[in-house]
Amino acid sequence: MRLSLGCEIGYEVFDTTTLIFNIEAMRGGRQRVVSERLTITPDLPADEKTSEESGNRYLRLTVPQGQVTLRYEAQIELDALHRAPAVIHEVPIAKLPLDTLPFLNPSRYCPSDQLARFANRQFGNIEPGFGRVVEICNWINAEVDYLFGTSDTTTTAADTFSLRAGVCRDFAHLGITFCRALGIPARFVSCYAWQLEPQDFHAVFEAYLGDRWYLFDATRMAALDGMVRIGVGRDAADTAFATIYGQVNSYPIRVWTDAINGDRAQEWTTDAVSVTRD
Repeated sequence: MRLSLGCEIGYEVFDTTTLIFNIEAMRGGRQRVVSERLTITPDLPADEKTSEESGNRYLRLTVPQGQVTLRYEAQIELDALHRAPAVIHEVPIAKLPLDTLPFLNPSRYCPSDQLARFANRQFGNIEPGFGRVVEICNWINAEVDYLFGTSDTTTTAADTFSLRAGVCRDFAHLGITFCRALGIPARFVSCYAWQLEPQDFHAVFEAYLGDRWYLFDATRMAALDGMVRIGVGRDAADTAFATIYGQVNSYPIRVWTDAINGDRAQEWTTDAVSVTRD
């Protein structure tokens, strides 16, 4: 399917400030950038870099006192891969690709060591494989309330587990934490999400199973086939859409994702899964 998407972000800057953005769609694999345009107002020089390790695309601006606005627009072609869950197995740690090993470790927002005892008691007797990660998502969706204002940039998965409330990034962090506690590599994904209401940057996670990364969304708020990856990392600290070094006031953020030519994404089901990056 093809999607038209973008965002508009603006700030009032009080003194010379450096801003680092990660808002551009990732390139490669089953996610193809057909066209894109980035407009910076006023016209300021920018440094751009794509991480060789993650594929994340970074933009750095140094902004003088005043106002600045970024508008990103793109058309993205997604070619989702579907496989039956029964053939998707967990990989023994001894056979995992070496580049997946960092995603087994606890990280700032995903203290998997702290929740390991619960994860093993709750999910340890479930048959290993794709279905076990689905059961993790089912538990989070049933036990954690989606509530705005219940978390902030300091909230960890352990906090969410105790509070039993959060937003998309908290759901993703908890899913990652449980997976890592069970020996399944898992990583955070920021994305544009078709059908998400209200529209915003969305957070989901990927688990490494079989021979690739599979996408999961414990919020169940959008179709997996309609998610466009922006960034991946150990947790939200690696994928922030904006990192600010200075004093600013932010204006309301606009995000949009629309299907082109009446395309429809398949809804997530238990007998089909989506992989749109690898």
